[in-house]
Amino acid sequence: MPAVDLDTHLDTDLSAERAHLATSRAALRRMRERAEDLFATGDQVAGDAYAAETLGRTLARRVAELADDPTTPLFFGRLDFAESTDPDTTDRNTPDRATTHRHTTDRDTVAGRTSDEGSGAGASSSSSSSSSSSSSSDHDGRRYHVGRRHVADERGEPLVLDWRAPVSRSFYQASARDPQGVAVRRRFGFSNGVLTSFEDERLDRGEELGTTSRILAAEIERPRVGPMRDIVATIQPEQDELVRADLSESICVQGAPGTGKTAVGLHRAAYLLYLHRERLRRAGVLIVGPNRAFMSYIAAVLPALGEVEVEQATVEELISSVPVRAVEAPAVAVLKHDVRMARVLQRAVQAQIGTPTDSITVSDGSFRWRIGLEPLHRIVEETRREGLPYGTGRERVRARVVSLLQRQAEARRAESPSDAWLRRMGRCRPVVDFLDAVWPALTPEGLVHGLLSDPDRLAAAADGLLDDTEQALLRWAKPARTAKATRWTAADAVLIDEATGLLERLSGFGHVVVDEAQDLSPMQCRAIARRSEHGSVTLLGDLAQGTAPWAATDWRESLAHLGKPDAVVVPLTVGFRVPAAVVAFANLLLPALAVDVPPAESLRHDGGLDVRTVSDLTSATVAEVRAALAHDGSIGVIVADDAVDGLRAALAAAGVATATADDVATAERVTVVPATLVKGLEYDHVVVVEPAAIVAAEPRGLHRLYVVLTRAVSRLAVLHHEPLPAPLTGGSAGEG
Repeated sequence: MPAVDLDTHLDTDLSAERAHLATSRAALRRMRERAEDLFATGDQVAGDAYAAETLGRTLARRVAELADDPTTPLFFGRLDFAESTDPDTTDRNTPDRATTHRHTTDRDTVAGRTSDEGSGAGASSSSSSSSSSSSSSDHDGRRYHVGRRHVADERGEPLVLDWRAPVSRSFYQASARDPQGVAVRRRFGFSNGVLTSFEDERLDRGEELGTTSRILAAEIERPRVGPMRDIVATIQPEQDELVRADLSESICVQGAPGTGKTAVGLHRAAYLLYLHRERLRRAGVLIVGPNRAFMSYIAAVLPALGEVEVEQATVEELISSVPVRAVEAPAVAVLKHDVRMARVLQRAVQAQIGTPTDSITVSDGSFRWRIGLEPLHRIVEETRREGLPYGTGRERVRARVVSLLQRQAEARRAESPSDAWLRRMGRCRPVVDFLDAVWPALTPEGLVHGLLSDPDRLAAAADGLLDDTEQALLRWAKPARTAKATRWTAADAVLIDEATGLLERLSGFGHVVVDEAQDLSPMQCRAIARRSEHGSVTLLGDLAQGTAPWAATDWRESLAHLGKPDAVVVPLTVGFRVPAAVVAFANLLLPALAVDVPPAESLRHDGGLDVRTVSDLTSATVAEVRAALAHDGSIGVIVADDAVDGLRAALAAAGVATATADDVATAERVTVVPATLVKGLEYDHVVVVEPAAIVAAEPRGLHRLYVVLTRAVSRLAVLHHEPLPAPLTGGSAGEG
């Protein structure tokens, strides 16, 4: 084909795709307008106030799910399925066939926008019927545009299929070796919502771009400022397998830096909500992260995919039943996070259960009811053996005592007592006194306060579990008079949550995603386990990035504490975000980290690494930030925590505006981040200031430095005045 004819063909195809995008946007706007109209009139069709409120919440959610952002693409790919060889099969929107496997318009940009856009609430019945089967024969000759949400025309026919629909899986999984019936896979390039280019892969001819795709590479490497974006346009086959794992499966992803483990977890949550919408809407989905800066960074991903009702919390927020107003010695905190404390608390609770010492006599008008010592013993022992939460057990004892009183009353009166009589018996003084003697009421705060205030009670509960030195660490030297007056620490809150689980049954979630899970203590794992007992979990982390004093060294131990010992552990080692030079530099630390993880790899051979010794750290940092501002994208300046304020002041004096790690919505491109808060965050250009100070600031400082060095997705500059830690210079060193 002459070049001019090819150009004409490309222009025609590009115009047709732009027209389809315009049509799809108009259809989405109509869908939202219909939802808004229903929301405005919903109270007029609801039968009662409760129904109106329920309908209002549903419609409000639907309106939010259909939000559109014109700067982001509605679709990012297209699937053209091969024609059937059956001569009787009719043409069903057969795609035009190109003569080359790659069509990228040279005069247009390749980079696209992929986030900050809501998705549909799931496929409609129309799209479900067109995509419910995994058999490629069901789609012979069909063409589907794949995007973030389902969009249908006025007849209900799909214009864009949700990326989570079954047929959309071929967009991520089809290959030249296994085309899955796909003749052509097309990827689209966008710039500020404008469709600018496309690439075709002729899978039916064995032509596949893979990681050489310019559009795919441009999307992965695109500069970013602000919150994390979704990765629906760039999901790789091994990531897709994890995203689409069944709801019943709990999985653990050991992900090296830049492998997209966080995105995998968030997209799995979105996928499960699509597939099990009503079930998970009732049971709930929970995302757990390490700190508020991280939660702010990822907060936009699920709403961008149309999932607006997912709870997101840090571990501390999840267990925040008491105000944290004090800090204790690190050794004490480590001990309180030890799994042995679960058994200590369990013993402390069991020690509250007493033995009946006398019978019960209850006056009831002219009658007197008596329960002897033997039946009371039997009630207490039977309830104890049932292993119920302590508070439930107390009410079970009360109910069984009242039941014995009821039998006597029925035998004497020949009629069943009223509900009011049963309630009165349960609250009468002899019954309450008996309960307080053998199964006294407890509160979680009161239990922990009593345990840490009373040496004898602690010694009894910790006998054989904690030695004398450990018990001395736990005991309060000057305990507050009451639990309410106590200045609780963050570690105390973990104990109180454990106590809460012993006293009552906590409500759980249908699925829980836990990110940066390598830093969960055994007791924090147990807190999450109580909230996922009847659901599944997606555990995400990297043992090499464990910085907490109790950081995990073996995923099997963490999974056992989470109550999911049989969960599969899947490694992700190939990264797409962090350049190879940066990964290789950070990998120098791995031998000193004492964890058994495979080294990270990277498919990125661009980017830059610059390690320099400087005489004046402050002035060198200001100069480096100024140079970085000449490039697109975000800039993260990572320093030891105590150096943040001084460096921000120096940058401000030089006329460079900066944000903090919590300011994810800011327009400022430069963020000064304390090293302890950088986990999970990414910046296009990272400036690491004085690695030796970062290492010296905490016991697991080399692990922290490994995290710090792997935050760059384009360029990394390391500025130091003190010598670099020995592992980075070819030496060997333990933790600093």
